Amino acid sequence: MISEGKRTVLWRLVWFFALAAMMASLYTIFFYAPTERTMGEVQRVFYFHVPTAITAFLAFFLVFLASILFLIKKDRKWDHLARASAEVGLLLTTLVLITGSLWAKPVWNTWWTWDPRLTTTLVLWFIYVAYFMLRSAASGDTGARLAAVLGIVGFVDVPIVFMSIRWWRTIHPVTISPSGILLEPAMLVTLQISLVAFLLFFIVLVRERYKMIVLAERLTFIKHMSLPVTGRFSALKEDN
Repeated sequence: MISEGKRTVLWRLVWFFALAAMMASLYTIFFYAPTERTMGEVQRVFYFHVPTAITAFLAFFLVFLASILFLIKKDRKWDHLARASAEVGLLLTTLVLITGSLWAKPVWNTWWTWDPRLTTTLVLWFIYVAYFMLRSAASGDTGARLAAVLGIVGFVDVPIVFMSIRWWRTIHPVTISPSGILLEPAMLVTLQISLVAFLLFFIVLVRERYKMIVLAERLTFIKHMSLPVTGRFSALKEDN
């Protein structure tokens, strides 16, 4: 069993490596990676766009697993984890759509086109917006169970997004193919560093959001305790 002090030190190390990886990522994106011959400087958006997309897929896979565990075990900690991961995943998917539009404008001469990859990604975004709307509409365990079902079903769209450029005719570039990643060595190194940086920040954000959700639930419980005001402060001290 890891002590509280060791957990604190370990978590500070994760924060440090996350910040260091992000700084290294920014350096390689703007100073190390070569300029792409066809698209020019705008291609550097790629190093933000792809890692956010991959990390968003990971976030929704975590929602999928945590939702299944919550429905089986009825333990609220899995619902808290699913909710935290869904929030981070929705943020990352929003960044995917924004960076994709920034990349598309100079390359395709349009901010948006109903390309299969873009359309299925937008559907994924709407699914997880609906996830939070469902949680708000039905409170308590009912809302958590309904959201868990949607989190499980909604994950079906993730492999559809990934395979869309292989199943349908699309103008979206194919970077990862069965033969490997179609990038020059310096570009591949930059992408790998960026992916590690976003994965570490994903871990940081999910963990911090999970802690906030747990604390908010405890405060709500204390608020609704049928105790006098002085009794509530005593209960709070005992919990601490």
